Amino acid sequence: MAIAKSFGALSRRAALLGAVLLLSGWTPPEQPSTPPASVRHALPTADVLIDAGHGGIDSGTHWGDIMEKDINLAISSRLYLILRSHGVRAVLNRTGDYALSDENRWHRASRHTRDLSQRGGLTEEIQPRMFVSIHVNWSPRGRKRGPLVLHQAEGRSALLASFIQDGLNRQQRANGVPTLGKRFYVLNRVRVPSVIVETTFLNDPLDRAMLTSPRGQTRIAHAIAEGILAYRCVAP
Repeated sequence: MAIAKSFGALSRRAALLGAVLLLSGWTPPEQPSTPPASVRHALPTADVLIDAGHGGIDSGTHWGDIMEKDINLAISSRLYLILRSHGVRAVLNRTGDYALSDENRWHRASRHTRDLSQRGGLTEEIQPRMFVSIHVNWSPRGRKRGPLVLHQAEGRSALLASFIQDGLNRQQRANGVPTLGKRFYVLNRVRVPSVIVETTFLNDPLDRAMLTSPRGQTRIAHAIAEGILAYRCVAP
């Protein structure tokens, strides 16, 4: 009962104070109808934008019901966590099984072109220091194994590719050499140092066992992270 009486007294005082303020000509400040532009358009900043290749309707390559898009996401998610644990500001462009082309409503082109355009356009919005696209390779002859890193015709991109290639070579006991990826859209479209990481070959039995194993996916992600961290130590 005492609490109720106190609450009622406070309410009456508040009402009286409000009446006095209004009679004195005071008006409450206007609240903005929309948040400031700096809040509305805030985007994450990043050292590394991780591109989990394919997604949704675009499965990438496959072996039976083993889809490249799922492997790419698993490795990319692990890479994200590893980089963040080292204090690297990393952003992952998809966290589930969906196509980035679904987010591109303005590009009147094929779904594939919209997807690639969305991946490239995100780098312009976030402006990371580097763009790392994760993929799985495939050989029609079925005789190739090991990692391959593709880079732009640009010095920093080539340097990033060499560090990542070295990390993956040591992890997989391979001797691959980074390659200029002239024909790849994202490497031509993205204006920051960028690479496409073909982690290894899905159609090779030993590589496939590694790609589909959580332990193997983690080891691949660690090797890529080592390359990125080494690049950050020397890159301008």
